[in-house]
Amino acid sequence: MIWNSFIYFAVLSLLLWSAGAYLAWRSKCKQAIVATAAGITVFATYIVCMWIALERPPMRTFGETRLWYSLFLPMAGLFVYSRWRYKYILSFSTVMACVFICINILKPEIHSKTLMPALQSVWFAPHVIVYMFAYAMLGASLLLALNILFFQKEKKTSSALSALDNLVYVGVAFMTVGMLFGALWAKEAWGHYWSWDPKETWAAATWLGYLVYIHYRRLPGSRPVVALWMIVVCFLLLQMCWWGINYLPSAQGTSVHTYS
Repeated sequence: MIWNSFIYFAVLSLLLWSAGAYLAWRSKCKQAIVATAAGITVFATYIVCMWIALERPPMRTFGETRLWYSLFLPMAGLFVYSRWRYKYILSFSTVMACVFICINILKPEIHSKTLMPALQSVWFAPHVIVYMFAYAMLGASLLLALNILFFQKEKKTSSALSALDNLVYVGVAFMTVGMLFGALWAKEAWGHYWSWDPKETWAAATWLGYLVYIHYRRLPGSRPVVALWMIVVCFLLLQMCWWGINYLPSAQGTSVHTYS
């Protein structure tokens, strides 16, 4: 029953986020923040209700993880807007959240109350939640990088890069914590902290990619355009880690991260 009511929560949330994006463009900062926060509250309420109804964290299927991404994208947008007042960021987070919500509406998944033994761990929920927030922050960093590459005026590049660095710092910090939670979960579920499973391999590649960016930015004479394209490449690695590995032959039937 809770899944049947998803569309009502989703539509109300999207209306509030859209209002926040519109108000941001009109330079009505306080109203934009209130509207966006209200939409986040509505959507978070649905996730909590679903959690209670399923009697487990709604994180098992791609549809369920898309719920978290739909929640954290506006949160990341709100964080960026509150800190740096980029008018476009709330529009981006709203559009991207809408995409994931529409996918869930058009391609609903069966949400069973049962949870396989490997997922019945105290570390499962924090691992996924922290990772989804990291993905949202790094998604916001991609948008800012593309904006600097193609639309930013030269005189504003330095301050925009500083904001980009901060987003990456936050995203990588949460990703690191998420990896640690994942290692503790793996030890409890499978008896080892790390196994170089395809998912873990791409997670390590993504993490290292962003670390290379961070270190490159600290080098004297580093070129901004190179750093910005590094963000694009790193985000492609992130997408490969998140869902792309499901299409790799090496992950078919052998990955411990395949839950069927």
